[in-house]
Amino acid sequence: MAALDWRETLAELVAHRTVSSGDPALDCGNRAAVEAMADRLDALGFDCAITPLAGRADKVNLVARLGDADRAAEAGLVFAGHMDTVPCDAEGWDSDPFTLSERGGRLHGLGSCDMKGFIALAAGVAAEYADTALAAPLTLLVSADEECGMDGARALLEAGVSPGRYCVIGEPTGLVPIRRHKGILMERIETLGASGHSSNPALGANAIDAMHLAIAALRALREELIERAPAIGYPVPHATLNLGAIAGGDNANRIPARCRLDVDLRFLPGMTIDALRDELRERVTAALAGHDCEVRFTELFEGTPAFETEADSRLVAACEALTGRSAEAVDFGTEGAFYNRLGMDSVILGPGDIRCAHQPNEHLDLDRIEPMQRILRGLVEQFCRPST
Repeated sequence: MAALDWRETLAELVAHRTVSSGDPALDCGNRAAVEAMADRLDALGFDCAITPLAGRADKVNLVARLGDADRAAEAGLVFAGHMDTVPCDAEGWDSDPFTLSERGGRLHGLGSCDMKGFIALAAGVAAEYADTALAAPLTLLVSADEECGMDGARALLEAGVSPGRYCVIGEPTGLVPIRRHKGILMERIETLGASGHSSNPALGANAIDAMHLAIAALRALREELIERAPAIGYPVPHATLNLGAIAGGDNANRIPARCRLDVDLRFLPGMTIDALRDELRERVTAALAGHDCEVRFTELFEGTPAFETEADSRLVAACEALTGRSAEAVDFGTEGAFYNRLGMDSVILGPGDIRCAHQPNEHLDLDRIEPMQRILRGLVEQFCRPST
């Protein structure tokens, strides 16, 4: 049996800085980490393809496959994860974030939970089948830039080539299968007025006053969304609209000419990014009708669609049986909607805990390792091994 030491692989992945932030001063590529993993897999007989993102040679997707590629779209099984991490403040850690360390029954390191730990475990399990004749291909998919804009998943969708029929995405779910999650859109709203001396309001157009009207409209929309589409099964059982960051003006005795508000809207399956963005803009524009200030809108990123895999999917049933848990819904977003659009039934299922993702001292509990390996092996046996 071929072997790939998952702990050694995880230590190597953690050591690579793969931060994705959108800030060029902090951003790192993932190519070195992906190439290191591909070298390991290639030596075991995997067919590895590394594809850079457009205009970013240092950011790549990896598709590493065992078995017949021609059968992937109709029957293949995919273990998927992203290699990038969020930035970290090393001063908040009790150990080096880029060195895998064990203490208190946990493996600590940046990305150990979200989600290099799953990638290492999935690679280790997949390698166990490197010398096995598979009835359907088994693929490890490693994507780039999930944390910043899901650019790796978007590139796969644009290429239009499905790496498999069924896909397990190892985001931190605490070993609970997830078949639904909310979508995300983020929007910047700017009110643009005219500065002037504060002693006479007629000398300017107050952008903060205008933003007050915009906020009232957004708060009304938020309440309507709660009532419009209650969602049973979600931790927060409705769409949410967060007023996340605001800035305006520069001095108390000067009429502010500009104010900026950034908002985050999390929405349910059946709702679309374009329709919600249009409604948000229409509400704010109507609220400022007749005001001296102009309003400007900017997408903060393209948005992530809501995700849903049907409850009667073969993969959902298999994951429920192997975990002993019914599939649930979550409020955070993943690459699942993009992979479903590629023709894969996808389930979100990983060993990490979302509560420690993006936090100092990020970790993976050791008691989650064996159960995750057992689940992955069970899926390979069901979806890839020939019947005897």
